[in-house]
Amino acid sequence: MTESQDARMTAREQVTGQHAAEQPPIDPHERFIGSMLAGAMGDALGYAIEFHDIGMIRRHHGEAGLTSPVLRDGVAQISDDTQLMLFTLEGLIRAHVARRLKPADNDPVPEVQHAYLRWYHTQNQPWESAGGPYAQHLRQPDGWLITHPELFSTRAPGSTCMSALATFARTHQHATPEHRINDSKGCGGVMRAAPVAVWSHDPAEVFHAAVGTAALTHSHPSGYLSAGVLAVVVHQLIRDVPLPDAVRMARDLLIRWRGHEEQLRILDAAVELARRGPMRPEALRDNLGEGWVGEEALAIGLYAVLATDTMRDALLLSVNHSGDSDSTGIVCGNIAGALYGARAIPPEWLATLELRELVEALAGDALVEFSPGPPTDPAWSRRYPAW
Repeated sequence: MTESQDARMTAREQVTGQHAAEQPPIDPHERFIGSMLAGAMGDALGYAIEFHDIGMIRRHHGEAGLTSPVLRDGVAQISDDTQLMLFTLEGLIRAHVARRLKPADNDPVPEVQHAYLRWYHTQNQPWESAGGPYAQHLRQPDGWLITHPELFSTRAPGSTCMSALATFARTHQHATPEHRINDSKGCGGVMRAAPVAVWSHDPAEVFHAAVGTAALTHSHPSGYLSAGVLAVVVHQLIRDVPLPDAVRMARDLLIRWRGHEEQLRILDAAVELARRGPMRPEALRDNLGEGWVGEEALAIGLYAVLATDTMRDALLLSVNHSGDSDSTGIVCGNIAGALYGARAIPPEWLATLELRELVEALAGDALVEFSPGPPTDPAWSRRYPAW
């Protein structure tokens, strides 16, 4: 390095250090809101190119691929992935309200199942049939989230989620890892799992709850164990645990579960591949797949964060490939947001994000509900009714 290069490097370090000193530390609240917002941002980036192979992406966006959000009607549209992430979080809030009323009730899965039926209703399904057992005592869906008409947009919902929810609405039988309803390991379970990070201080309880929510629709171990891994990684990052240690914690919990071998192999592969830095999309597909199934979506999203140094680079790496770009994008964003905080999302991207205010409001409500002094007023109970 020449003296001039050395001087420039020193100056850059001083500026960077001064900028960092001006910024307050990233607290757990910002990390959680960042996880939700960056997840939605990754989903929106990927949704625009979800069904395009890398050749088509390059033809449309240049050799570097997608480098910024594609706007439709002036916004970067989210997919069903973000919709389901939001309904998962709403279900968890309502489960926690219920737990405050009945402390022995420590299972959020029924409330999340109820939330998923509300989402199912938004996908052009009449409440009388979509509501299942809950429609028997509710003439219409309850709570605040369902009052937002923007959520009634149909954004390529996954067939497995739709069929599984239709089955529950008809049979009233919850699916679990033991009570299987299909053999699907599609990524529809993992892409909505990050909110479960707020459920408990105990990472083992978080893993268990995330598995339970994913197994409502996906019965293959790789379809629900991937959800457990993601939720625990986010859980640890929110608590300022370094990313490699967060992955190790999730890995240690993963191997306790039956059927973990496939998920474990690709998780380890993602960590190892990240040591080499960013790969070309063709190599990413050859090594980690296309992201259509749970273990691959988790691996690609995690790899993208591990192999890069910024939120922007991670999100773009996670979506520029031949595969399920919105799901790999939301997983990457959930992890990167918890790692870097909401401040790291490029502001010009965030300004275009569809439902940004709704994501922020719901995430903020979750932090209030899971705080030491949650609200007890009637307005809160109407917003998040317990049953």
